[in-house]
Amino acid sequence: MKEYQLDVPTPHSYTYVTKNLPNVTVEQRERALKATHYNEFAFPAGMLTIDMLSDSGTTAMTDVQWSAMFLGDESYGRNKGYYVLLDAFRDVFERGDNQKRIIDLVRTDCTDVEKMMNEVYLCEYEGGLFNGGSAQMERPNTFIIQQGRAAESVLFELVKKILNEREPGKTYTIPSNGHFDTTEGNIKQMGSIPRNLYNKKLLWEVPENGHYEKNPFKGNMDTEKLEELIEKLGPENVPLIYTTITNNTVCGQPVSMANIRECSRIAHKYEIPYMFDAARWAENAYFIKVNEDGYADKSIPEIAKEMFSYCDGFTASLKKDGHANMGGVLAFRDKGLFWKKFSDFNEDGSIKTDVGILLKVKQISSYGNDSYGGMSGRDIMALAAGLYEAAKFDYLDARVKQCEYLAQGFYKAGVKGVVLPAGGHGVYINMDEFFDNKRAPETFAGQGFSVELIRRYGIRTAELGNYSMEYDLKTPEQQAEVANVVRFAINRSQLSKEHLDYVIAAVKALYEDRATIPNIRIVKGKNLPMRHFHAFLETYEPSEDEK
Repeated sequence: MKEYQLDVPTPHSYTYVTKNLPNVTVEQRERALKATHYNEFAFPAGMLTIDMLSDSGTTAMTDVQWSAMFLGDESYGRNKGYYVLLDAFRDVFERGDNQKRIIDLVRTDCTDVEKMMNEVYLCEYEGGLFNGGSAQMERPNTFIIQQGRAAESVLFELVKKILNEREPGKTYTIPSNGHFDTTEGNIKQMGSIPRNLYNKKLLWEVPENGHYEKNPFKGNMDTEKLEELIEKLGPENVPLIYTTITNNTVCGQPVSMANIRECSRIAHKYEIPYMFDAARWAENAYFIKVNEDGYADKSIPEIAKEMFSYCDGFTASLKKDGHANMGGVLAFRDKGLFWKKFSDFNEDGSIKTDVGILLKVKQISSYGNDSYGGMSGRDIMALAAGLYEAAKFDYLDARVKQCEYLAQGFYKAGVKGVVLPAGGHGVYINMDEFFDNKRAPETFAGQGFSVELIRRYGIRTAELGNYSMEYDLKTPEQQAEVANVVRFAINRSQLSKEHLDYVIAAVKALYEDRATIPNIRIVKGKNLPMRHFHAFLETYEPSEDEK
């Protein structure tokens, strides 16, 4: 059959809801900035033209998800969505192309009780990341929690308690290819040291003409550094190893399957549990499919199945690649290395204290019954449906290409410091290069850039560099691991080309006038955990040498 090709992309969706934007003056935004102490998280969203602060929970959900919300079961114990969500996890993370999709039984309002009992309510699963039936009660290993940072908090608080009981006062190090801000904050609050091990030289490399033939996976863990760190500290001082997919801190860059496999090998060589921060699992799988040899013919779920086969557990904010507005999860492999390391056993090898039971107690006491973990029944159903939406290649392809369009727009406009290629959820600019290396780290000029972008053009971004990642509070060794960037997050299924063109024009204009961008000082909250969420700031003029 003849194909009639066009040189423009084929549409894949319609927009049925329009959100109108108010007309806001520069003077009004300036007044609001002063009133909110120049903290971008505190600036009123209703006064923005484009909000690129975060892609977390900002998704425009599909019609399939909205319809699923009407099937939400708000029962306190074992609502229908509980079974559907756990099985959606099994489908997208473990089953590959052999999915069960019990969500379809619920969608058809199945009244065959025996069928529901046999295929939904009483199914037994064990041995993977998502126990089911009596196994989930006896050895709980999957914990529904409303967002990723809460899942991290549950995990690290309990790990801290267990480690302190075993060796009081001891300091541990948790390496990663790039801990995100909340992960790093939770690790610090447990008294441990986060380390980010990646190739910074590769990250800042600019390809010829702005394009690589194949994505070089700049988010990879530097495995030589990882093994050197373990040998230097001793495996007993490294309780967990984390890989963030995609690597948000390192500019949303993807991680190759080969790197995941090697990190898993190294971790298991030293009997250290290997964990994922899997918030953007689908985007990472897309990059592997498109760029890594041997994966072009594999589906996103098949690639995800292999990725998750290498980890011992994971946390995830599913407000990202759950394609939903709310949701998170903590899971570990049944009777796997994490379970063995953090459970206590009797001399005969029988279980004394199951770490999963302790995590469940923490989940219930802090976030709610394990059937819902702080989420409403309708949110659970939207998330279950969204996991399948996020695994669609056409959706991922359009999303990643939208990010690249924005990055290329900055690059072609002559803006220095654009990280290329774009990641899967946003575009990052290296603030050191943007300011011609004239601004010292302690000037927090990247935050000044963010504030000025709000003031002039009503565009909100996220500074994820020297200010947010607490450069001034780190050791020299840790300072070298900070990427001083500002992130332009692209909300899923929401922004048009018109939005992106406006952002490109605004950043181009601000770049050309960068000498006037103010520096920032912290007035209050310098030492608060995750200070960027609540610190008070003020602007001050750059010196002549900094202009």
